[in-house]
Amino acid sequence: MILLRAFRRLWVRVALMALLAVMASVLAALLEDVIPLAIKDRVKPDAVLPVLTILASSMLAVSTFSLNVMVSAHNAAASQATPRVHRILLANTTTHTALATFIGAFVYALTSIILFKAQLHGPGASVTILGVTVAVVVLVILAMLRWIDHLSELGSMENSLRVTEDAARGSLMQSRAAPALGARVLTDETVMPQKAEPIRAPCSGYLQFLDLRKLNGILEKENATVYFHIVPGDPILVDRAVAHAAGLTAEQREQVQACLTISDTRSFEQDRTFGLLVLSEIAARALSPGVNDPGTALDVINRQERLLWDWARTPPEDAPPAYDRIFVRPVAAAELIENAYGSIARDGAGTIEVVERLLKALETLSQGPDMALAKAARDMAGHARSHAAEALPLASQRERHIASPTDKTP
Repeated sequence: MILLRAFRRLWVRVALMALLAVMASVLAALLEDVIPLAIKDRVKPDAVLPVLTILASSMLAVSTFSLNVMVSAHNAAASQATPRVHRILLANTTTHTALATFIGAFVYALTSIILFKAQLHGPGASVTILGVTVAVVVLVILAMLRWIDHLSELGSMENSLRVTEDAARGSLMQSRAAPALGARVLTDETVMPQKAEPIRAPCSGYLQFLDLRKLNGILEKENATVYFHIVPGDPILVDRAVAHAAGLTAEQREQVQACLTISDTRSFEQDRTFGLLVLSEIAARALSPGVNDPGTALDVINRQERLLWDWARTPPEDAPPAYDRIFVRPVAAAELIENAYGSIARDGAGTIEVVERLLKALETLSQGPDMALAKAARDMAGHARSHAAEALPLASQRERHIASPTDKTP
């Protein structure tokens, strides 16, 4: 998780590209005696410096323009969709790769010019630097073509919906394949040892990540067990009990606390319901009187229907839990349905096309293979009908769409 988050930061990729100048200098020193004398005499610093100067000046302008475009597009997406989508867009690898290539090429060219002017390169360094510069120019051209294609959809509602759906699918399907994140499932029938002592939250915020591998290693040494009452995405308060552990000392319970990643915001790595909630927020924004865009709400209903249908059709893994000393509460089907459609049923109750599509989606999910999800879908359909009965303006609409399928005569 730490490596993934670090690699998604823009400055990390820029720093990696900036190292290219240092690597080119080292490579030039190593190849000094290998390059033929005829090539050294033909490629002088005067032949390389103009190319580096053009690359540095042009990449500075392109980088500044691209950063302005990225900020404007992200702000537009946050205002049109939901502020939560901004964090998804910030992790987009296409944007990071393009900007890192532009800024990195600028830093490489500037560093190489400084090294040439300071006469830190050997006589044959110009050949190696020219070869590296040609490779950098090729990378810049490819990144520019990819960036132009990406700009056509950056910040659009369709792109925001697509990236949010992709982010939601990963954590959602993980919750189906491993309902307890690879640990043992904590249910109402689970018996907790009487001597289990509470593990308290070290700080307030949202639980983002549980390092189960490290935690299981601690428990195996002491033959201990941990029972978590919270899952990633839950808000926690400092000094409140988040779990109970049996067989651990006070120092070891602090080691368990170190396995919790807590932050001010929710994330998508292990949060099973966050993606559905962000999609529903986009639909709620679209249904607000100031926006009045029911088409986006219909699109969100379709996307959530696909996600939940795929979740219901995916069989849970039958393999034994990888972390048999850890108990984690699984995600409830009712929680998935509530996060996906709760706000849409309320905010779209007065729009007949949204009501129709929502009830149809819930009816489809109620016929799915997962019994718990099917029951939750039927319950949500009842709530949606109750909201629509109060909000739809015409009696004919209420009579046609509000009655449950079992109440309708063939």
